[in-house]
Amino acid sequence: MSEWLVTLRKHRNYCLAERKRGYEGNNLDSIEIVEYSYGAYCDIESRIEYGAYCPLTCSVIKHGVLPDSISLEQSIKFSKPNRETGEIKISWDSVSGIQSKRTTQLRSENYSYSRIDSQILQQNLAKLDVAYTGFFKHQRGFPAFRKTSNFNSFQYPPNRCQFTIDNSSPKNRFYSHVYLPGIGTMRYLDNREWSIPSDAGIRTVTVKKLADGWYISVLLNTADILPEVNDIESVESAVGIDLGINRLVALSDGSFIENPRHATTKRTRRRLRIRQRRVSRKVKGSANRRKAGIEVAKLHKKIADKRNDTNWKAAHKVLRKADAVIREDLNIKGMKSRCKPKRVKGRFMPNGQSAKRGLNRSISDASWGDLTQKIEWVAAKSGKPVLAVNPKYTSQACSNCGHISKDNRDGEKFICQECGHIDHADTQASRTILRRAKLKFVSTDAKSLSVDCGKVTLVRHYDAASNGKRHQGKNGISKAMPEKPILVEIRQLSIFD
Repeated sequence: MSEWLVTLRKHRNYCLAERKRGYEGNNLDSIEIVEYSYGAYCDIESRIEYGAYCPLTCSVIKHGVLPDSISLEQSIKFSKPNRETGEIKISWDSVSGIQSKRTTQLRSENYSYSRIDSQILQQNLAKLDVAYTGFFKHQRGFPAFRKTSNFNSFQYPPNRCQFTIDNSSPKNRFYSHVYLPGIGTMRYLDNREWSIPSDAGIRTVTVKKLADGWYISVLLNTADILPEVNDIESVESAVGIDLGINRLVALSDGSFIENPRHATTKRTRRRLRIRQRRVSRKVKGSANRRKAGIEVAKLHKKIADKRNDTNWKAAHKVLRKADAVIREDLNIKGMKSRCKPKRVKGRFMPNGQSAKRGLNRSISDASWGDLTQKIEWVAAKSGKPVLAVNPKYTSQACSNCGHISKDNRDGEKFICQECGHIDHADTQASRTILRRAKLKFVSTDAKSLSVDCGKVTLVRHYDAASNGKRHQGKNGISKAMPEKPILVEIRQLSIFD
């Protein structure tokens, strides 16, 4: 299978190079009629082939050139005859169709191509065609040539692989078998009895090579239908969530989901630094450097697996709180963007990017986007709506009176300058998010703790008569006595034992 990946990568890069040559050759700075051997861009009305004046939307062959081994007859595509007139339309075949014909020829000419299943080669071209089409639709950039490090999978089309599930083993870990065309029957570890239902239709099967071995990803067509999502106006309970760094999720009922910081702890960063240093000290191209690189990849995969497990557990924990979830519509990519350069008299001055680098690393480690996707998917399976609201000033607005001020925040404390409301800053933000959705109910399982409970503590109130100035002592605690004692519920949720 490793040899297949090498051949498939060369096949994709060669086909992409052909398309790139066609793209560059069909855009010449010329007003003369350009003579192409096969295919070009033409005028829409006259169908005359030109160079730079040819519209990109009218393609005879979509930025493709023909190999010499493909004849003119093979590059022409014939349509099915019309039922009424019997007319057959003749048109140029697409570049994907032409390269598919050339791939069929390569299977009879080259031993490396003949070993690979024909459907895998066609799927390789199909994925390249999707990437190339997305470039012309301005959905993504120009397809990149793949290296060995970022080409690690191949796909089988639907109804090609056969699975034999073995449930006879009494252990939790048992082995089943899968038949892969071109490879044969292989044994794989199946530790979930419900992984592949017997009545499910097997669609695309992806074989992927990761740092610690080979994996199979199966797309199933099940009879289960997602329930209809309830209307936001008809739900009986809702919970607002605020994503953060110190606490991964703060919920409007006062509870928290802690952030394990899988990649940013001191121990993990030291371990990554040591393993990456070992790679840099090895000779480039040597076997020892490759082995050291595998150790780094294994550690990254372990971190990613832990983060994936944490986000799934957090998503289920959030959805168990209420019948609807209100979240912030965050622009995570913009939050991690670089600071604008600060230039004074021709010299670049410090702009705070060094300090922001740690924040960007923490945001990436928390993986807010992945957590949001998991929450939406779990909510879709449960029929619960998820509403995204504007995140502007959610950490500075008071959920009690709506007053917005930067001075309301004091670290993790929130003290409203207008009404004196005190709360945890993240909990306050989650309740503000819930308020913006015009929903006042908090959660179905909000717990009420007794006054003498050890988890309930008195919090000192901010003196509103101090004209906005906080009287701080050496220890940073306000000396102003509260007018009324306020009880704040503090609960910590531990994801792992």
